[in-house]
Amino acid sequence: MIRNNIKLMWRSLLKNRTYSFLNIFGLAIGIACAALIFLWVEDEVNFDVVNVKKDRLYLILENQKYDTYVFTESSTPGLMGPAMQTELPGIANTCRTTEGETSFLFAVGDRSFFASGKYADPSIFNMFTLQFAQGNAATAFLQLHSLVITQKTAKKFFGNDQNIIGKSIRVDNKHNYVVSGVLKDIPANSSVQFEWLMPYKVFFDQNPWLTNWGNQGTATYAELKPGVDPETINKQLYNYIQRREPTALGHSFLFAMNDWHLYSDFKDGKQTGGGQIEYVHLFTIIAWIILFIACINFMNLATARSEKRAREVGVRKVLGAGKKLLIGQFIGEALFMAFVAAFIAMVLVALILPVFNTLVQKQLTIGLGNPAHIVALLLITMVCGLVAGSYPALYLSSFNPVAVLKGVRLKSSGATFIRKGLVVLQFTVSIVLIICTIIVYQQIQHVKSRQLGFNKNNLIDMPMQGNMAQNYDLIKQDLLSTGYITNVALADHGIIYGGNNTSEMTWDGKPANSKVLISRRFVTPEFMETSGLTVLDGRNLTMADTVKPVRLLITKSLEKLMGKGSAVGKTLRHEGDTTSATIVGVVNDYVYGNMYGKPDPVMFLCASPNQTSVMYVRMKPGSDIEKVLTSMQNIMKKDNPAYPFDYRFVEDEFNQKFLSEALVSQLARVFASLAIIISCLGLFGLASYTAERRTKEIGIRKVLGASTSGLAGLLSGDFLKLVVLSCAVAFPLAYWAMQNWLKNYQYHIGINWWVFIVAGVVAILIALVTVSFQSIKAALANPVKSLRSE
Repeated sequence: MIRNNIKLMWRSLLKNRTYSFLNIFGLAIGIACAALIFLWVEDEVNFDVVNVKKDRLYLILENQKYDTYVFTESSTPGLMGPAMQTELPGIANTCRTTEGETSFLFAVGDRSFFASGKYADPSIFNMFTLQFAQGNAATAFLQLHSLVITQKTAKKFFGNDQNIIGKSIRVDNKHNYVVSGVLKDIPANSSVQFEWLMPYKVFFDQNPWLTNWGNQGTATYAELKPGVDPETINKQLYNYIQRREPTALGHSFLFAMNDWHLYSDFKDGKQTGGGQIEYVHLFTIIAWIILFIACINFMNLATARSEKRAREVGVRKVLGAGKKLLIGQFIGEALFMAFVAAFIAMVLVALILPVFNTLVQKQLTIGLGNPAHIVALLLITMVCGLVAGSYPALYLSSFNPVAVLKGVRLKSSGATFIRKGLVVLQFTVSIVLIICTIIVYQQIQHVKSRQLGFNKNNLIDMPMQGNMAQNYDLIKQDLLSTGYITNVALADHGIIYGGNNTSEMTWDGKPANSKVLISRRFVTPEFMETSGLTVLDGRNLTMADTVKPVRLLITKSLEKLMGKGSAVGKTLRHEGDTTSATIVGVVNDYVYGNMYGKPDPVMFLCASPNQTSVMYVRMKPGSDIEKVLTSMQNIMKKDNPAYPFDYRFVEDEFNQKFLSEALVSQLARVFASLAIIISCLGLFGLASYTAERRTKEIGIRKVLGASTSGLAGLLSGDFLKLVVLSCAVAFPLAYWAMQNWLKNYQYHIGINWWVFIVAGVVAILIALVTVSFQSIKAALANPVKSLRSE
């Protein structure tokens, strides 16, 4: 019996090649999309899973309350880690690292390389799961000038040399460090990333300000003892800093490693439950939706072909086949097609994965050797086969054999209604995705094109390194003499980043309990013109302002906080300090840090070159970029020969701020297109079936004088009505979803009515193109052939 069913199934598939292709290919696309998304989701939810102590590791965060908001940050005092480990019984270990990434030039013989890493306490090797390929944790930081690197970094520095422990490397052309350990490469889905590690003590000794509990500039990690309740530690941490520095604003708390990647969003000092997890949920839903759309195709085409298989069902029932047997046969056909589709899907995934990895900036692999992946693929295939085949199996097996064999026309109003409903559902999803794609793109472009207050175009920055501060005047003159450069300036932080800030500034008339976070920038006088900031009132800084009494510039928002009238001539001072700084000018507000938000006020102080870390170079508009960079490289090679030419375009750094949103936009665009393709496959199949089913009707109409255009419109009209109905359902759904998404951004667009019109027109045109081919083909058919048997 089983052998007979297999033969019948195979003959049915071969006999209906077009139907089989549409079903299998549609399912294959759906499964391939889902597989890609689930690989991405798996990587996201398994972030930091490599760490054995993941459930007991925490990052120390601080909540700082200001007049209008609570600011949550990870910067802590340099003394906090060791003090916690000594004083709090529930803490098993602590580790301090520098914040962000520090890039140094590493010289090995006559070759040099830039590499990024961190200063860290030796405890990092015990708290985090970092496996040594060479060396060990006990001896890694015994010496002050020790260096631990990853295998990838070791290959970059030393090539294929395997014995590198004890070898010397010149760091930043200042000190020699000895390689004391080589770590196995850190997985990409680990929150703590670096190419090298150096002892935190080096950083601590170089920065005496870290000994002050009122200063922050260190990331502090804590490992709790087994069974310790984090809330108990949080109560002890709340005023931990204030007990040592009463004026400090920050209240500390534990932030679990389990939440670092997925639940990193904070508002008013509390986790919102949002963050990367929102994208995980979003794309998981999209994966299941695309699978469901693919399954809908199967159900639609299978039920549409019911009349063709009615006699087969009737004959088999007469010969003794029961309903269960028929259901088993049709479910079996669906499962067989699902497994064929799954195989094709894996081929598609293998082909597409390199491109997908580039898109999502990951190194995902199919991993068919992973049992979990095999089980997941089997489950997806089984679900698709059962969902897709269940309704057709129940529908086909319910036919009355007597009526079928007598040639009585089947009453298919229920099946027709379901088919139409499924088509509406398919296109509703597709139209929602089209609208969402347009609005996400609009939001990104809206923020990118907002008035930033400075000019990011034609602006290059270079990190200050080597002799650049010492030779600044010479470098500046050489750059200006190229004819490509209009201005050069220095700053202590990148213009689009947060930089240093303080809440300890006060002025005459400031309310006693008011706390305002003010960003502090050290710049050379040319910075305003080079960056494109405008002095609105007063004068610009001069080099004479580097000596006391201190004179500074402020932004317009800070001027407003200081009361009515011009701020020029007013003074600012640190709380508790009698020495004041005089405001000599006011510049326009500009956007930095959070590109979606309203930035905090800024004060600019004049700096000498050795107080800065970034050089800004303004190109002339329309300059040949290759010629500009070549001339800059030659100048840096002459004036700072010990360091390679290193530069970035500010516009590129600005675009980096939108990586998450850009990823959502790109993936939404891809999946919207695929959802439409799958829907159109089903629509094409239904149009083919409809045209075939109405062949004689079309022949009669042509004989009676119906035009080709009229017949094509008749056949297409029913489907277009379904797409129009889909628009009516999709528009409010898309509006609700996008309105909620946009609320996450302080600076956002409004939703325009024309977006819905464009999405609807696109869906209708796609459906029309899909259906019209079959409609026109049917309308052009010779009526003699279709009516020959009448």
